[in-house]
Amino acid sequence: MFISRRKISYSYKLLFACFGILAVLLARIGERMPPLPAATNYQESPYRLFNYINEYQTGPAVSAKAAILVDRTTGTILYAKAEHQRRAPASTTKIITAIVALERLSLEQKVEVSARASRVGGSSVYLRPGEVFTVEELLAGALLKSGNDATVALAEAAAGSVEEFAELMNQRAQNLGAQNSSFVNPHGLTAPNHYSTAFDLALFANYALGIPTFQEFVKKREGEMGALGGEWVRKLKNTNRLLWAFPGADGVKTGTTSRAGPCLVASATRGGRQLICVVLNSHRRWQDAVALLEYGFNDFKLVKLAKKGEPSGTAELADGRRVPLLAGGDLAVVVRADEVGKLQKSYDLKALEAPLAKHQHAGWLLAELEGVELGRTSLLVQEKVPRQFRFWKKIFPASRKK
Repeated sequence: MFISRRKISYSYKLLFACFGILAVLLARIGERMPPLPAATNYQESPYRLFNYINEYQTGPAVSAKAAILVDRTTGTILYAKAEHQRRAPASTTKIITAIVALERLSLEQKVEVSARASRVGGSSVYLRPGEVFTVEELLAGALLKSGNDATVALAEAAAGSVEEFAELMNQRAQNLGAQNSSFVNPHGLTAPNHYSTAFDLALFANYALGIPTFQEFVKKREGEMGALGGEWVRKLKNTNRLLWAFPGADGVKTGTTSRAGPCLVASATRGGRQLICVVLNSHRRWQDAVALLEYGFNDFKLVKLAKKGEPSGTAELADGRRVPLLAGGDLAVVVRADEVGKLQKSYDLKALEAPLAKHQHAGWLLAELEGVELGRTSLLVQEKVPRQFRFWKKIFPASRKK
């Protein structure tokens, strides 16, 4: 049967159009779904830095569409709900903004406010074109009062433009292990292709809280900016209500837009433990955060099994001698309060033969719970061990008794 070229051409065009529509649908689905499944125990986490505790889905009922609770000392996820779901992050974006700004600018550096920065909408510290502020003041305006205009001034100072700064934000986010974040501005106002997840925001907060300057900013209840060159001194009050209401609260950042809903990245420290909590699109964000943080402090215990540099057992050499070992690092794990008694230490030692150098790697000290490894640290030979002179040993056996 004869088929005209025109009909064939039309068929190909229709086929290509179908493929195009399918590709768009798959891309949109991909933005909504996490690329990797959440893990079910400590050992199966597909993401670096954090590990999941068993039955991490159980915990307080929260209204947040997505949430996560992390023990910062050990990187253990104690609770998670839709933690890899991509969502509008609102002003919690400013955590990664502050990280990039702190790494590229000095606190004393002076910044002149541009017309573009002064025109940014939403939450503001009311910057005016031509005003001059230090980076320290602008960070205070961004992190305490959540000034969108302050973040644009920082972005332009650090990278020349908002667009170039957003590229730096994305690079830094990827370097920190984020797999589901994309940023196009430094403030978090709703924009296409601007999203993050509860998991990624916890990653950013975990890193940022390790920067002393950031930690000092986010735990301040009040501050000011404009004393050195602004047209007037702005009094800043932190938007994080937990700093007044929750014992031990020490950060981190609020965020709200119509698309994102009320969001909060919170941190608190009690008894030497610091927890990070993230709730996204939560109309009870303060109550949700309090419930999760109390759950983390009350239902879980931090158990320290070894301290770096302290004695930690012995190892037997091939010649029968025993040598003392040191912990090469701290070993601490978090377990449920009713499981502390089940926690055990075990040793995975190498076959050792003299001579041995001081602090030579000798194996591993492991923390285990019912046969599942929760953590490990290296074991080191405490002192140099010389080779034993075999001929001398035959003449004077160590086992000979008088």
